Amino acid sequence: MKYHVYGIGNALVDMEFSVSDTFLQENNIEKGLMTLIEADKQQHLSENLINRFGLKKRAGGGSAANTMVAISQLGGQTFYACKVADDEGGDFYMQDLHQAGVTTKLDQVKGDGVTGKCMVMVTEDAERTMNTYLGITSAFCDADLHFDALANAEYLYIEGYLVTSDCSRKAAITARKIAAENKVKTAFTFSDPAMVTYFKEGVSEIIGDGVDVLFCNEEEAHTYTATDNLADAITALEKIAKKIVITQGKKGATIITDGVQTRVDAPQVTAIDTNGAGDMFAGAFMYGLTHGYSDKEAGDLASQAAAKIVTIFGARLEKDSLQAILVPNL
Repeated sequence: MKYHVYGIGNALVDMEFSVSDTFLQENNIEKGLMTLIEADKQQHLSENLINRFGLKKRAGGGSAANTMVAISQLGGQTFYACKVADDEGGDFYMQDLHQAGVTTKLDQVKGDGVTGKCMVMVTEDAERTMNTYLGITSAFCDADLHFDALANAEYLYIEGYLVTSDCSRKAAITARKIAAENKVKTAFTFSDPAMVTYFKEGVSEIIGDGVDVLFCNEEEAHTYTATDNLADAITALEKIAKKIVITQGKKGATIITDGVQTRVDAPQVTAIDTNGAGDMFAGAFMYGLTHGYSDKEAGDLASQAAAKIVTIFGARLEKDSLQAILVPNL
């Protein structure tokens, strides 16, 4: 089978909560970032959140997984390589992806351990803060890549969160090599400011001699390039990516291809949850990129999809809702 996009990334069951800034401060949780935590802290935090705020929603998550779901819901063919345990969370995660139309081989490769979980805490200003226990997904390695599926894809899509685990980082580098050998293009997302702040060397190792498409937000662009204005950041990023997609929140996005900049406006909406906005933008953009859209057309579609996702609680839209955004762009 041919795939428009083959993704690799963490497999996490998202547990989503509406919280107060006070709660984050009381628990020394750094707002707006993804922070890795151990199993005991995850258990304590989960119980604390449920008792104090109640669980808002449980859903399949993971940055690249959210992107693959968006592409699939829009009508693209996707494959997701990841790692879950042979437990209730792993079964839930696999079924969630399959129901969304994403192909996996999880039914063949579940392992012993615990499926990863992410505590997603959303404050009143719609900012999302994540504390993540990786569980078995931290052991994602070369053996989990499924080279046959990768070789039959148009694009490989790598999430930056893989940099936090040595074996996962090495798997990402192996995937890039296999992709290049099979003339599969590579797209990469920085994923989170924390990745380029604390794991910059590993991020650079994954990027290697450059990627075809790079996704990042403005903060990540400045942090990675050590610049304080967008023009300088773009100049630096052009050395490592053929196409750069910089999301800028309410200001929209800037897309740069071969020195040509394309501006995309953001629909004005009232955001209640920014969790998954970047993943959704990347998914819609990758759908457009693999279906003959121009940078402007793909950017407009992605901007509409991202604006839609921030108006609901959770990182994914229903298929009909996403399809409704697609129709005017056909």
